[in-house]
Amino acid sequence: MKHVIALDVGGTAMKAALIGPDHQILHEARRPTRRDHGPDAVVDGILDLAAELRAAGREKFGREAEAAGVAVPGIVDGEAGTAVYAANLGWRDVPLRDLLTERLGGGTPVALGHDVRTGGLAEGRVGAGRDADRFLFVALGTGIAGAIGIDGRIEQGSHGYAGEIGHISVRSGANAPKCGCGGTGCLETLASAAAVSAAWARVTEDPAA
Repeated sequence: MKHVIALDVGGTAMKAALIGPDHQILHEARRPTRRDHGPDAVVDGILDLAAELRAAGREKFGREAEAAGVAVPGIVDGEAGTAVYAANLGWRDVPLRDLLTERLGGGTPVALGHDVRTGGLAEGRVGAGRDADRFLFVALGTGIAGAIGIDGRIEQGSHGYAGEIGHISVRSGANAPKCGCGGTGCLETLASAAAVSAAWARVTEDPAA
């Protein structure tokens, strides 16, 4: 059966799947991102998981994947195939598309995109945004980001920053929390899933929260 590799890299976990012609999920895998081990470990984990999905496709269907799509957080240059910067993962200027192309054997086309903008693109094509000429898709996870849908496309911004609302400063002063981007009081330090979980743990004194 024809299939593609889909891999989403989050600040906490990586989710991957083999997707069939009618969007059906044929195989799923999930791994921790291991960002505490440094950016090189994160990149190695991405390459290993992609290779695992490739092997699963060959075993199940006896053929190579038609293509691979990888979505990562932060600033992404999709045309160059470079993961430019991600505050939550600590990397800069990673030629991820070339690395994945090499790991997958060179015969599988690889596309690299911003995680939330690709999520917004999917919502615009097959989800809640299908009949809207303007929409905003906001994802809350380890960080916060948004995707702006306009006339069937997702706005990239002049420098690839469109939708990076998580790094808008919303609190100042001595109590403003520090962000991984180097700023203070960023929205995602207060309202992301990770920030809310950490705040709840402090309030309840529950280290498992």
